[in-house]
Amino acid sequence: MAQLSDTIERFIKALMEEESQVDLRRNELAQHFGCAPSQINYVLATRFSVNHGYLVESRRGGGGYVRIVRMCAEPDRNLLSALLTRVGNSIDADSADALIENIAQRKIITQNEAKLMRAAVNKNALALPVSAKDVLRAAVLSSMLKQAFCNQEEGNGDDV
Repeated sequence: MAQLSDTIERFIKALMEEESQVDLRRNELAQHFGCAPSQINYVLATRFSVNHGYLVESRRGGGGYVRIVRMCAEPDRNLLSALLTRVGNSIDADSADALIENIAQRKIITQNEAKLMRAAVNKNALALPVSAKDVLRAAVLSSMLKQAFCNQEEGNGDDV
């Protein structure tokens, strides 16, 4: 199943090479790959989330479609706002890691900063119950994101 998911992800990303947005019909995509529409849903949920730098809109009825939008590459307040909304009041370690990787790929933070951020939010960072870890992780990650974006705006990308 992972191989099919990788193939679907590569296909969608290839469509998006020239455009920052693509509209797809879930059923047609499933038919093209010979899989169930739920497999397309899985790829969209796990590979094209806000954490990975994408917004996904789903329209039902009248044939319906899925719109995938690549968030802007420039570090701006809209991206920060979308990331903070995604973090919310609670975030698990895997989602936090994907979000950190996304902003590192966008060069908003350095690889060393990404390592520090991952260390601060990893599963073993605190000896607390899981629900408390997720809440504290969200607060710490939100604070680090705000500082990283402030550093970018001020031109201090090397200092966090």
